[in-house]
Amino acid sequence: VLDECVDPLVSSLYANSFLASSRYNFLYSANFAKLYGYSGWSPSPRDRQPWLQIDLKRKYRIQAIATQGTFNSYDWVTKYTLLYGDRPDSWTPYVMKGGNSTMPGNWNYHQVKRNVFHYAFTAKHIRLLPLGWNTENGGKIGVRLEVFGCAYDSYVMQMNGDDSVAYMFPGKRLRTLQDHFAVNFKTLEQDGLLLHSEGVQGDILTLELRKGRLVLTIGLGSSTVNQVDGRTTMTVGNILDDQHWHYVTIKRYGRQVNFTVDAHTETAICNGDFTYIDLDTQMYVGGVIEPNVPHLPEVPNFRGCLENVFINGINIINMLLIRLHLCITYLSFVPHVLFSQKKMHYACRDILWKPMTFAGPNNYLQVPGFFRKPRMFVKFKFRSWDYTGLLMFTRFADDLGALELGLSEGQVNVTLFQPGKKKLQFAAGYRLNDGFWHTVDVAARDNLLSITIDEEEGSPLKITNPFTVRTGDRYFFGGCPKTNNTIRKCETKLNHFHGCMQQIFIDNEPVDIDIILQRRWGRYAELLLGTCGITDRCTPNPCEHEGRCIQSWDDFICLCENTGYKGEVCHMSVYKESCEAYRLTGKSWSGNYTIDPDLSGPLKPFEVYSDKAWTIVMHDRIDGIKVTGSTVDRPYIGDVNYWNASWDDVTALANTSMYCEQWIDYSCYKSRILNTPNGRPYSFWIGRNNESHEYWGGAFPESGKCGCAINQTCTDARFHCNCDADYRQWYSDKGYLMWKDHLPVRKVVVGDTNRTGSKAHISLGPLRCHGDRSIWNTISFTKPTYIEFPTFRPGSTVDISFHFKTYRPHGVFLENSDDWLRNFIRIELNTTQNLVFIFMVGDGILNVTLRSPVPLNDNEWHFVQAELNVKLARIKVDYQPWAVRRFPGQTFVTMEFTHPLLVGAANRTLWPFLGCLRGLRMNGVTLDLEGKANEEQGIRRNCTGQCLNATIPCRNAAQCIEGYAAYTCDCGNTAFDGFYCHKDIGAYFEIGSWLRYNIRKKPTTNEEWWANWLDPHYHNFSLGYNDTSDEIEFSFSTFQTPAVLLYISSFVQDYMAVILKKDGTLDMRYRLGLITHKYQLSFRNLADGYPHYVNITRHNRTIRTQVDYMEPIVEKITLVEDGRFDSPKNIFLGRVMEVGDIDYEIQRHNSPGLVGCISGVRYNIYAPLKTLFRPNETEPPVTVQGFVSESNCGAFPPVHGYVPWEADHWFTSIGETTYPRSHQYMLQINVLDKSVQGGYGNAEHLSLISDVWAGPAVPLPTSYSYWTSFEMDGSLITICGYIRNDTSCL
Repeated sequence: VLDECVDPLVSSLYANSFLASSRYNFLYSANFAKLYGYSGWSPSPRDRQPWLQIDLKRKYRIQAIATQGTFNSYDWVTKYTLLYGDRPDSWTPYVMKGGNSTMPGNWNYHQVKRNVFHYAFTAKHIRLLPLGWNTENGGKIGVRLEVFGCAYDSYVMQMNGDDSVAYMFPGKRLRTLQDHFAVNFKTLEQDGLLLHSEGVQGDILTLELRKGRLVLTIGLGSSTVNQVDGRTTMTVGNILDDQHWHYVTIKRYGRQVNFTVDAHTETAICNGDFTYIDLDTQMYVGGVIEPNVPHLPEVPNFRGCLENVFINGINIINMLLIRLHLCITYLSFVPHVLFSQKKMHYACRDILWKPMTFAGPNNYLQVPGFFRKPRMFVKFKFRSWDYTGLLMFTRFADDLGALELGLSEGQVNVTLFQPGKKKLQFAAGYRLNDGFWHTVDVAARDNLLSITIDEEEGSPLKITNPFTVRTGDRYFFGGCPKTNNTIRKCETKLNHFHGCMQQIFIDNEPVDIDIILQRRWGRYAELLLGTCGITDRCTPNPCEHEGRCIQSWDDFICLCENTGYKGEVCHMSVYKESCEAYRLTGKSWSGNYTIDPDLSGPLKPFEVYSDKAWTIVMHDRIDGIKVTGSTVDRPYIGDVNYWNASWDDVTALANTSMYCEQWIDYSCYKSRILNTPNGRPYSFWIGRNNESHEYWGGAFPESGKCGCAINQTCTDARFHCNCDADYRQWYSDKGYLMWKDHLPVRKVVVGDTNRTGSKAHISLGPLRCHGDRSIWNTISFTKPTYIEFPTFRPGSTVDISFHFKTYRPHGVFLENSDDWLRNFIRIELNTTQNLVFIFMVGDGILNVTLRSPVPLNDNEWHFVQAELNVKLARIKVDYQPWAVRRFPGQTFVTMEFTHPLLVGAANRTLWPFLGCLRGLRMNGVTLDLEGKANEEQGIRRNCTGQCLNATIPCRNAAQCIEGYAAYTCDCGNTAFDGFYCHKDIGAYFEIGSWLRYNIRKKPTTNEEWWANWLDPHYHNFSLGYNDTSDEIEFSFSTFQTPAVLLYISSFVQDYMAVILKKDGTLDMRYRLGLITHKYQLSFRNLADGYPHYVNITRHNRTIRTQVDYMEPIVEKITLVEDGRFDSPKNIFLGRVMEVGDIDYEIQRHNSPGLVGCISGVRYNIYAPLKTLFRPNETEPPVTVQGFVSESNCGAFPPVHGYVPWEADHWFTSIGETTYPRSHQYMLQINVLDKSVQGGYGNAEHLSLISDVWAGPAVPLPTSYSYWTSFEMDGSLITICGYIRNDTSCL
């Protein structure tokens, strides 16, 4: 029905329905303020408090308002307040959610701004108060408007507290499964009975005002036999004694009750097991005054106005009006309505005293008084939430001083100022800032001042002191005006009062504000006349987790002490979600920890014991349970109560853990457990979701066995449990229950201990869990896509946290929105360093941006936290400070989304995120990312990518770099090249050629030596000095001997050399300090033309060497020698051409030098050949003498084989690599013995590429000697030949 209630109500009105405080000129009169009109209303520039008022001529239910600026102008209103009422002199301010009465207006003159009210209200008159307007280009206030709603039939009844109405149920009984009650009311009283009915079976329905709150008591019946109290009490609203209409509905279906006051709904499930309500005879409306009937002596009858009282579709007041209209003495036409003997009034008589609202930062009211009277009387009522504020100030005549009444810490402070004397101060009252009306009555004469608060029966507070009273001619209420008049100036140190006042009396004369202002006897500023605009921001309580709400006029704060939560609304938990989370922060020691498994969720934190990785929760059954006398039909049920935690708390812990277990031991003496193999189980245990389980410790779920049956160790193999053998001696079935989704154990049920001698003893261990699967729930997005989760419904507060890593500069992490993107939240990375939280949850699109000092797309994990509530929005990453956007004090957050929650993109693959997400939580709930993994869609489980299990892994100790959709290999610290770091970088050395790689240009300084001695950096080879570790690898092939294959010199006498001796054996010489050590690497002749691999690794005084695939040899350097290689200087390949003294053995083997190939040379992080052939700097530290050309002729066959050409990202054609003065040929030969014989000559270089040619076998010319490295495929070997200076083809 409300969806259809959108008729335009203003467009059809005549000009006499429009009224305004003033007008700019005739062309801007109030009657031109119709939507889409050709003018608009504008007030006079001198009008300090302009307003536009509309008389709708009858009462309507109003749903929305729309505004425009003045046609074709710069005049429009940017914000305004809306008042409504039944009379033009009594107003109710429309208050949005959050307590804000300021509504957003227009941003230009032509576009329509529509505001839909969060609850429909009824009114006959509308008043718009402009609060802000466009001032650019000479703009001023300009308004065109339309109000939307539908006709409303109002049936009203005045209740005076000494009358009531009774509705008699048909058949004198009401028995229903569902009910619908509705009533509208307004009153100035804090207490009063609205509805009441009872039944003889204990059923009851009572609706009453109690201290300004509406209280519903409903009971569907009580049972004294089962000790069931069926009464349920619900409380909604506050300060409802404000003389404004309030709309109440009660809807019940069975035990579920929805209780709504205005826009606030509370839902409850009635106590007990009954679903029908049984009420007897009648329901009382407005009170109970009849003798000899049930009544509520402690609840006064209602005083005020009632409107449209509905009881299950019957309008009670309308029925009374029908009776009155028909003038029937004994109502036969309307047989179900009774009423009191007093005459009823079917109109609402509003009070004569008009309240006023002090709502501005500089508000005040100035009224006149009688001058120079010896007695002063001031009386008024006020209501406020503020702790401090000026209530009244007056300056006495003849400079005799002044009197100030102020609100301070909830009391009325009276301050009397006298010239030349110390001021006199005292206080009265207590907690007067509670939002209710309070009366202040002050009387003063010479030497006596008295004050009475709330007309208490006790004696007023009196102060006697020498002073003289001569009343002044003006009184100030709520604040002091800004004026330079020092003679009768209002002076105070108190803040301006914010709240409401009414019924002001000066010298026993009532102050009529209308007359005073009309005759210009008084002044005011920033006041709303005819209404009290106080709102309760603490009802419903915006503070979560039982936080205490304290409010002022325009804001509230939450006190979160002793709640376990923190933040502006007590939303964020101060504890970690698990012991695993504590461990990740470095707290890994055993002890008691407080955890909160659902963080900001509804469950409370609780204390557990952490034993390193285990989380342990104790309970009250640790000592065991002795059971006798139980049967299957009347079993013993042992409840398990966990310490410091509710059942939901422990369940949440088990649910988020990676693994849980609980020891259970059933010791029996002639007491069976499962009655196996085919009988009905006697005993079982109950776990999560109240599900019973018939397997016991050590067995599998649904097995229906004990652990001994699984291990085949049962006492009697015919049975599945030891106890099922039913022997007259003690046995036990014990073991761990390890199925996490069934834990924890909630109850243990024992049913076979009633026979003679039967007994059982149950021991249940603590719940033990470890890990946190919510922290490690990880996926990676490898292509533009998104994940859908159910629509997020956070209420008024949301917190989001997750880890991410990416190499992309932008991407949306998550988004949730409604159908028209008028309500949404989104978190995105919009540049490499900007993390943005964007949202539209109330007043336009806003965002909070965190600007990181370092890039966030560095492919490292980053932790993001975001929060949004009525106070602020904020976001942070890692340990950086929060980026915060604070909201005005009266903000309301509306997060009502309709679309699914999208993770990984916005609006269906818009701005997709590529990277990894981990541990996504929203309002404490972990989203199961891994459950949405789909490789085909580009959503991969975990964040290992292909590096962990790559089809072709990175070779030669290269680092694998994830790319989410693919991966790359970082060859920077290797001597290899290629996509997989599989391409050898080698060289062919002709006779006399050599290469020198410069490690350092100057020796190590003393400071460097000392720093390295303190911190040797075992894994950091980039220092290049004082190394305690060396790692050397290369491969070579040659026919010529002798040769120094590798030589590393230093600025001191230290050196290291690998020597190929004349007989082809391989030696290594190490000099560290004073002694040179010789190590035999190989006893075979390695100058055979085949490639050979050499690896040397030294750590401190341990040296490990390996040649080809032989067993490694481990040697020890003696303790008398230095364990450091001091200041390495140069690396030489081919020959040693170092300046200075060279060891004799080196000189003896240094000529003629290497003639052949060397490949993959690496010393620590230095790769001389890679630096030569793949330089990454302008002047690489490499010097070459003679002919050294790039060739992989010295490459040793890798263990994993070469990369197939079809998988090689760098492959373009067979024989892509070219060599100086060389040609490449592909050959294929048959080999039966899986070996190839051949030699090596200067004219030819052969190496393996791939088995891609399937033609006939081509014999090698016998005149050519050759070598090969190869990969067997059946009996085929693939060989490549490189023949210099030969144009013929093989």
